[in-house]
Formats: sequence, structure tokens, C-alpha cells
Amino acid sequence: MTISHDAGSTTTASIASSDVAEPATVFPGSARVEMVMGMPVSVDIRTALPARELIPLLDDAFAWLRWVDDTFSPVKEDSQIGRLNSGRTIRQIPELVEVLHRCDELSKATEGYFEARINGVIDPSGYIKGWAIERLSRALSNAGAGDHHISAGNDIRVRGSAAPGVRWRVGVRDPRDGVVRKVVCAHDLGIATSGGAPVVNPRTGEVQDGLGAVTVIGPDLGLADAYATAIFAMGPMPGRRFAADLARSGPYETMIVLPDGQEVTTPGFADHGGAQSRLAG
Repeated sequence: MTISHDAGSTTTASIASSDVAEPATVFPGSARVEMVMGMPVSVDIRTALPARELIPLLDDAFAWLRWVDDTFSPVKEDSQIGRLNSGRTIRQIPELVEVLHRCDELSKATEGYFEARINGVIDPSGYIKGWAIERLSRALSNAGAGDHHISAGNDIRVRGSAAPGVRWRVGVRDPRDGVVRKVVCAHDLGIATSGGAPVVNPRTGEVQDGLGAVTVIGPDLGLADAYATAIFAMGPMPGRRFAADLARSGPYETMIVLPDGQEVTTPGFADHGGAQSRLAG
């Protein structure tokens, strides 16, 4: 797997003992968890690959995520975002241009409810984690590791199969209490949930408290992440209208949890449901 970036050093976590016991020529996947972006990030690869291929894939995966954090974190003074916000010189990085351009497009698409530029300060946090995981998922697939589950906080990307012919089963959890609200089953899907941390309405500058949680599912985790943030910022009625319009115009479906626990979903959300109770995440 090759993702173009200036990778730094990475700490390699140990591979599970059950994987180490397998012959080197038959390596039936492995999972690794490391702290990145201030949270545990899990990469679970189920594609059977030799150890000589799989271990470097995991190394590169976490090196990429650390590079994203070092480049886009708004709280790191020497990140490119930090340098932009303080008026210092930045490096010409194609990914930076791509992310800022996409954030501007999302601001227009959500009528300003997703906004990465507030009062002269740039903060792409509502998009960057989903974007980074989406890029990682595509890179893993291109490298031959097409069966994988990546999770970082409330953002999850699944692709391929959890076992031969078996869809991934993911528990969509309420970020306030960890309760599983829905089980989503898919071979290829991004799942983003907003509501675990305060979300500010960019139009008023005030923290939005009219919703409990918003989950958006669809083919691109970066977009799902941004849409979930925007819908939460909108509040109950505008958020429900936007979610309905989003579902009518494309492949993104939404579940909104109101403060009293009531769930409202767009019709297509149920298409990804599963009958069994065993969860993959």
C-alpha cells in the first residue's frame, strides 16, 4: 500500500497470538489498535495475506493516520492548519488543498451548517477523520487487503467481508451512553455518528442541543462524517428536512436520535439492517 505523504515514525503494536501461530505463507488477517488523533483507532484486516505483506500494510496504515493528524490538527501549533491559522508559511501539500476545497464545497451544500472556517480560524475536524479513513480504506483495497474494518471514535469504514461471503455487522452506538441503536450490515459502507462531543451551530455560534445523535451511512465516509455534523448543527426540524432531501438525491441515509431517545430514520437506512444480534463493532 502506498499513500503519498511525508510519513513519520510509527509505533508497531504486537500482532495477536492467534495470527502469529499461523504459517508465514498463510496469514489469515490481523487487527491492530493504536492511539492516533487522541483516540484508539482499530484496523482489522480479514484478507488472507502473508505476514511479510500484512505487517507492512498495518505499519503504513498507522503512519498515514499519524501524518494526517500532524498535518491537519487544529491544536498542533506546527501542523499545516496550525500554521495557516497563525499566518505562518505552509508547505504546498496536495492533500491540504483537496481537503480545504472539499470543506468549502460542503459548506455550500449544507447552507453553511458544515463550516471549517469560523471567525478566521480553520478547523476541518468535522471532515478530516472520515476523509483519512476513507483514503486508507481505498489504499488497503488497492494493496489487496479488500476485507477490512476500520474504526476511529464514531467513524467506521467496512469493506469486503468479515468472513467468506459474510457481511460486516456493526453496532451503531449512541455516543452519549454507548447503547446500540441499530445494527448495520454491509460489504462496503461508511458509518459516521455525530453527537459525542459538543457541536456548534456555525450560524449562531452556539452549541446545538436539540438532538441526541446523528448517524449518516453511505459510500464515502468523509462525506458521511460532514453530513452528520451538519445535520446535528441544524437541529431537529431543519436536520430532518435535510436528511430527507439527502436520501432522495443520493446514496446517503440518516438516523436521528432525539434527546428523548426517539429515533427517526430515512427509509433506506433499514435496507442495511440485520436480523442477528452478534455485532462486529
